[in-house]
Amino acid sequence: MSQALLASRSAVTGAVRLLESYGMVRRTRAADERMDRVSLDPASQQPQNFDSDVHKEHAALFREGLALLAGAPPECRALLEEMVALAEFLAERLPTLLQEWNAHRDELRASGKLSASSELPL
Repeated sequence: MSQALLASRSAVTGAVRLLESYGMVRRTRAADERMDRVSLDPASQQPQNFDSDVHKEHAALFREGLALLAGAPPECRALLEEMVALAEFLAERLPTLLQEWNAHRDELRASGKLSASSELPL
């Protein structure tokens, strides 16, 4: 991988560790091999931040901020008001969008346009 990326082995190892900590990749090693194999973690393939509860929580936090600015001029409240509106919009729309993505991904897989993932040697 380091040759393909034109990066040092230590840089690649550090990047893989970081991606592991984010849950995006996993390392495996066959019993007879000295090198690790790195692959995307299938669980990480789900689009991130599609949990509408997260956006509902954000909206609640932004509303708390607005409550603290109750007597502030509109221009001081404008950004938080917009953030509340965005968080509420995302909380409402993302579940449907995730369903649409899953259906689209399944169609791509069925048509052969998406292939199975493979592990890259590290």
